[in-house]
Amino acid sequence: MGIKVYLNSISLVAPGLYGWKQSLSVLSGKAPYIKTELPKLVPAILPANERRRTTPVIKLALHAAEVCIGENLELAQEYATVFASSDGDLGIMDKICRALNMPEHPVSPTNFHNSVHNAPAGYWAIAGKAQYSSNSLSGADETFAVGMIEAATYAAIENKKVLFVSYDYPAPASIDSVRHFDSPFAVAMCLSAEKQNNSLAELEIEMAQSNEYSLCDSAELEQLRLDNPAARSLPLLQMLAKNQTGSVIIPHLQSTCLSISINVG
Repeated sequence: MGIKVYLNSISLVAPGLYGWKQSLSVLSGKAPYIKTELPKLVPAILPANERRRTTPVIKLALHAAEVCIGENLELAQEYATVFASSDGDLGIMDKICRALNMPEHPVSPTNFHNSVHNAPAGYWAIAGKAQYSSNSLSGADETFAVGMIEAATYAAIENKKVLFVSYDYPAPASIDSVRHFDSPFAVAMCLSAEKQNNSLAELEIEMAQSNEYSLCDSAELEQLRLDNPAARSLPLLQMLAKNQTGSVIIPHLQSTCLSISINVG
């Protein structure tokens, strides 16, 4: 018997997959996946001064989060949060390491502030006045599964609505050779223990032992799935886009996996 939660909304931000509704035809196999550049992301939840202090990684995560919440961003106060990123802000790490190698070690206070793994969650909590529990996680290439089980467990046990955001962003050239992500990717989900009027599906999540995982239907989406840890969510997103009842297997840490059963309607 697994953990049961309800999925109430989804947002998706990736090249060629900009928005959940806009991506349904591609995810369901009715249209080909064509990789296109993302537009400039301007999270509305942040005041202009705060936006200027943030980074592309933070903007990616916050954009996914606020679109998932919807137009009424005051609803952010109702959610606990789980932010999951494999490597955090590699661009900021690069800038800090370069500064530390300079004679006066001129590390920017803003860069230092943005370097912590929970920086996106912190910006979200302050701007959205979200005061419930917040957790920021990393699980290498299996980060999506690590975050998903954390968010679902919290929603089920605490009976609170949870906003789950999984995201990763390409590294600068100096780091790319050791940690390569081909494309930015972020997905966000609003979860609850009880069915809501807007519930899209019931998810039952349990741990299992398997080395065989669900793949994407097309070679292009499968390549995207492998290119970014947050994109490991794609088989689940494809099943949801098709509005199908079924199950997917998502890789978890070591030899474990998440078996996610989807019951739509």
